[in-house]
Amino acid sequence: MRPVTDLQRRVAPFEVVTEMTPSGDQPTAITELERRVKAGEKDSVLLGATGTGKTASIAWLIERLQRPALVMQPNKTLAAQFANELREMLPNNAVEYFVSYYDYYQPEAYVPQSDTYIEKDSSINDEVERLRHSATNSLLTRRDTIVVASVSCIYGLGTPQEYVDRMARLRVGMDVDRDQLLRRLVDMQYTRNDLAFTRGTFRVRGDTIEIIPKYEELAVRIEMFGDEIEKLATMHPLTGEVITEDEELYIFPASHYIAGEQRMAAAVAGIEAELSERLAELERQGKLLEAQRLRMRTTYDIEMMRQIGTCSGIENYSRHLDGREAGSAPNTLLDYFPEDFLLVLDESHQTVPQIGAMYEGDASRKRTLVDHGFRLPSALDNRPLKWEEFLERIGQTVYLSATPGPYELGRVKGEVVEQVIRPTGLVDPEIVVKPTKGQIDDLVHEIRERAERDERVLVTTLTKKMSEDLTDYLLELGIRVRYLHSEVDTLRRIELLRELRTGEFDVLVGINLLREGLDLPEVSLVSILDADKEGFLRSETSLIQTIGRAARNVSGQVHMYADKVTPSMERAIDETNRRRAKQMAYNEANGIDPQPLRKRIADILDSLQREDADTDRLLGGGRQQSRGKAPVPGFGGRAAGQHAKAIAGEMPRAQMESLIDSLTEQMHQAAADLQFEVAARLRDEIKELKRELRDMREAGVK
Repeated sequence: MRPVTDLQRRVAPFEVVTEMTPSGDQPTAITELERRVKAGEKDSVLLGATGTGKTASIAWLIERLQRPALVMQPNKTLAAQFANELREMLPNNAVEYFVSYYDYYQPEAYVPQSDTYIEKDSSINDEVERLRHSATNSLLTRRDTIVVASVSCIYGLGTPQEYVDRMARLRVGMDVDRDQLLRRLVDMQYTRNDLAFTRGTFRVRGDTIEIIPKYEELAVRIEMFGDEIEKLATMHPLTGEVITEDEELYIFPASHYIAGEQRMAAAVAGIEAELSERLAELERQGKLLEAQRLRMRTTYDIEMMRQIGTCSGIENYSRHLDGREAGSAPNTLLDYFPEDFLLVLDESHQTVPQIGAMYEGDASRKRTLVDHGFRLPSALDNRPLKWEEFLERIGQTVYLSATPGPYELGRVKGEVVEQVIRPTGLVDPEIVVKPTKGQIDDLVHEIRERAERDERVLVTTLTKKMSEDLTDYLLELGIRVRYLHSEVDTLRRIELLRELRTGEFDVLVGINLLREGLDLPEVSLVSILDADKEGFLRSETSLIQTIGRAARNVSGQVHMYADKVTPSMERAIDETNRRRAKQMAYNEANGIDPQPLRKRIADILDSLQREDADTDRLLGGGRQQSRGKAPVPGFGGRAAGQHAKAIAGEMPRAQMESLIDSLTEQMHQAAADLQFEVAARLRDEIKELKRELRDMREAGVK
């Protein structure tokens, strides 16, 4: 349920800032999507082939519609990638990132067969948590907001109404008792810490209160004269440099799960009543062990809530804290959006089934906990939305996919908006079906031809064993080959793809990892072994996604090794040939000569290495690289990156060297965690600091 508040969202236009202009069939697709949405059509499908610029089309569509948007992605990696691209195109608007904040998460569970209770264990990523708070803050205070989220956004998030009601409004000249204000900050889950000034804490020095909101990197300074707010400012927490002086500021709570005294008292009363009922029920069933277990755990949690306002696993009591009825839907991120928001489901052939599956997977685990006395039945209401509840909360939807699923196509009765012509003029690859007899010899011949032309090859197999055997065989023949499998960690996977592009090897063998999101212009051949084995890995969707990996090369080809053409193969081949014919006709009509796509290879990693070497020279080496958890998908420092020079101007040389050292470690760790935008921001800040440091050395400043 959306919050009722007099808080006015700041209105600013969505504005795409880029040198690019819509090309290919982007203009037609954008205009048609705009027409459908403005005509009130509830659903639209954009069938966008690989490399046609679907992200850019969505940015231009949002600019035309001028409506807040939620973009849902099937995983965190694609969400970060999409958000980074949108942020580049819409630099003056709030592009937020909302995914699960766990680096590691082991949910609470019970295995009755072995009488094993597994306690909840998790590691929370502080930077991702900040970005989640930043998303809800932007949604409540700005109209020009786009949130890119994973499917975790349909999980319960606490009541928007309570979140808004607990917000502190501060205005210059406002009368407020200092001690009451401090108590209010504590009620909002902020912690007083006069020594370590970090996000989610505040410190007090006489009549000055400084606080770092949970969703910010900058701090807020409140200067009081008696009981009157004399001055409000936004400042850098490290240097104290004032960035802006403000007339009015809002500070939102440090937790989405927040309840006032009355709400907490009502929740505790509700929990106690439910506990009494459940204990009586368990005792009637003769489940004395379960009853004792539940009594101990719940009374402890109640006492914690009374004393400190929270407890471990408080989300399991969210139904009582929200004041909801049993079985009712939880509040989610969707409730923070204004009524007219636009929903974009990217890679919808994956995202739609994920949304539908979330509820049952969560409920089956919790039912076991409830049955065995580890949780109250109300814990079942701390859950993701059911599919029907999700549909009730969304308005107009745009589905994006190169391979839309049956659900999306059914919603639009087959009327899809197509975007299959690439701005570069590149066409879909030619598909050749070959017999399986002698397939390995033929594959070796094709690989050698491509290697001579300095081109790369992807080979996709059906099983791990087959991948390993094929890799060993190709190595014996002297072919430079690597094997990509599920046990290769994400960073190593990025390195393997980079090495393939730079020519350190010519062939990459994999199973199902060579699909959505891979951008490899050097690959001119994709070989699909056992293409006629119908199943998940050789479905029409899987085949089209795999074929798309050869669509970035002018001479791209796909070889399918099969003894018969299956229905899935036939549909995939027909669809690819249809797109190819349309693309070639467009090129001929417009005199376009397909241009090879030459993208910079891992420029961010290269620049980090260059920056690293330069830092070593400047600081005399000997740096110890940290391997702790990094800041993340981030776009974090909206302001921080702009102040390196200002910071440097007020620092002694030794302290600046130490700061450069620290930022370099963070930069490497951000790159290791694939947070390339954060790494790039840190790299730029380090460059600025090193320039200052060199100037100081030349000037003889200590």
